[in-house]
Amino acid sequence: MGRYMIKLDPRRCIGCGACEVQCQVKSRTPAAVRPGQVVTATLPAEAAAPRMAAAFRPCFHCETPWCVAACPTGAMVKRAEDGLVHIVRSLCVGCRACVACCPWKVPQWDESTGNVVKCDGCYERVSRALAPACVAGCATRALSHCRPNENVRHVRLMYAKSLLTGTEAGSGSPPA
Repeated sequence: MGRYMIKLDPRRCIGCGACEVQCQVKSRTPAAVRPGQVVTATLPAEAAAPRMAAAFRPCFHCETPWCVAACPTGAMVKRAEDGLVHIVRSLCVGCRACVACCPWKVPQWDESTGNVVKCDGCYERVSRALAPACVAGCATRALSHCRPNENVRHVRLMYAKSLLTGTEAGSGSPPA
């Protein structure tokens, strides 16, 4: 995994698709091509309340990306400084080798351009210390841009603070 990740808090996601739209606008892709996707599923109702499960599927920016190894022209590149994988569009010949080899089917064919597109982690935005477009456009702040294990440290810190203050972590109320 790269030095950054996009994490979804499924409790906050309402499946609105704002993250997808922001990604499409930034990537200039047609509606059928979604470099970052939110996948939702309706769950059985609980106590007459509707329920939904959501997952966000951006590129995982693998440690050893299969898509980079499969690209015959060198169009698929992994940046050394942060591990973000992106496509140099001028080098892409549209062979779709990266599409075929990615186990998560992240690279997608864009028929309008004759090239492959994928989530690039908004590497140009990250270089300017900005959040990726999907994170910035998330209406409910369900997406976050962080380093792997950063959230684990945050949860541990909140737990430690709760022990000191005598409240449940994150709830603001005393433990039962």
